[in-house]
Amino acid sequence: MHVAIIMDGNGRWANARNLPRTAGHRAGTRNVDAVVRAAARHGVATLTLYAFSADNWHRPTAEVEALFGLLRRYLMTQTERCLAESIRLNVIGRRDRLSANLRRQIEESERLTAGCTRMHLRIAVDYSSRRSLIEAGRRLQAAPSGLAEDFLRVLAAVDHSQPAAPAVDLLIRTGGERRLSDFLLWECAYAELCFLDCMWPEFDETAFASALEDYARRQRRFGRIAAAPATRPAVHPLAEPATPHQGS
Repeated sequence: MHVAIIMDGNGRWANARNLPRTAGHRAGTRNVDAVVRAAARHGVATLTLYAFSADNWHRPTAEVEALFGLLRRYLMTQTERCLAESIRLNVIGRRDRLSANLRRQIEESERLTAGCTRMHLRIAVDYSSRRSLIEAGRRLQAAPSGLAEDFLRVLAAVDHSQPAAPAVDLLIRTGGERRLSDFLLWECAYAELCFLDCMWPEFDETAFASALEDYARRQRRFGRIAAAPATRPAVHPLAEPATPHQGS
């Protein structure tokens, strides 16, 4: 199962408590660790977290720098825990606009956890799905095959996804907004969507388990007609009830 989460609401959570927005991002970062461990306990195979979109560069410089500082600190402190719990770390998105120190930390965390198999944790940083799709199409122009497998392979390479991830089964967004915000547009083609009003620092394992339970009740048809439920053989309304055999 592939679960993707748009972690929205850190700033509004902080504003509601008369705290600086950076305090909300710190609280959100602490919550990441709890949700990652919860996902692993629930048997999620791939978890993709939207940490920083390509459009987030338009935020104030101090906030952007704080976000990247939190990301680097998360990678430095959580890589060892991921190793202990066999969670493979992977940062997807552009890397050419990141600092050299952050790129080195990303590469080191990915190298150390490359052999982990329990769960694939992907953190989307400087990520834009539209940009990824355009770049994948550009790279395929040289040798167009028309095969979906080739496109997915190139898309994974564009995103630095190691390995390539399957389609998203469940997308969760906190913060009360009802949109995808340029996140995994191809991969979410048939995803079940779960929009929650709670802010990201308030999203806990109980809320995560509730989202998984709601997903389990949904019927995924992928454009097909749902299978008819099994029916009992018709019984004539005047038929005598069957008499049980002696000793039955």
